[in-house]
Amino acid sequence: MMDLEITVDQLKSQLASEHPPLFLDVREPWEYTTAHIEGSTLIPMNEIPGRAHQELDEDAPILVLCHHGARSLSVAAWLRQQGFDKAQSVSGGIDAWSCSIDPTIPRY
Repeated sequence: MMDLEITVDQLKSQLASEHPPLFLDVREPWEYTTAHIEGSTLIPMNEIPGRAHQELDEDAPILVLCHHGARSLSVAAWLRQQGFDKAQSVSGGIDAWSCSIDPTIPRY
């Protein structure tokens, strides 16, 4: 089974691949407006239980992002319990992305 967490470097590689995974941002709308990565889909954490089975593909790779990695880890673990076996959390969240990959993304 694949790791529950990936690094921001792995995220960058996967997003640049020929078949990028679903990139799921689970932060609040105000956080997404403040800073987000192009190509991400916003579904706030509290909406995941009601929307996951309608909007997400159980067979597709799903990379989950939040601010620092705690919410995304919870969501990825929950998704796996629901049968989304390829869900992974981005360790360090958008803050790590801003520090290591793209400093133009605002930190908050």
